[in-house]
Amino acid sequence: MKVIVTEYLRIDLDTEQWECRRCGHVLGPARQNYKVHTRVYARDPREIHKPLLDATRYEYTYAPDPAWCAILEFYCPACAALIETEYTVPGHPPINDLELDIDCLKRQWAEREELSAPAGGGLPPQVDHACHGHAGSGRP
Repeated sequence: MKVIVTEYLRIDLDTEQWECRRCGHVLGPARQNYKVHTRVYARDPREIHKPLLDATRYEYTYAPDPAWCAILEFYCPACAALIETEYTVPGHPPINDLELDIDCLKRQWAEREELSAPAGGGLPPQVDHACHGHAGSGRP
């Protein structure tokens, strides 16, 4: 069973692997940070946020200082789909922005049909409150 997580990421619950939704390339174990299995491009933040003032005349140009700001782009190594972009500080390891409870996902999707595209409209799926720490809270 493959579960859509983001526009370009899904998890294969049978193999517990991250996959690129565009090409199906396996990106590594779903219990780890998918970013360490991608191609990373460290952008100069001044390319993205152009200086508003002439850098030859002014020390501060309203562009991010690359000594303080890093922009990392994470790409699928097989098809080059841009999976994620992250603003961080230089030298910081990739942020683990998706840490999912794989065992809970397996229980939630055991009775569902696999989706090839995100479901649109209608009511959201029922939430297993035991997986989200809401057991006994009275929340629907």
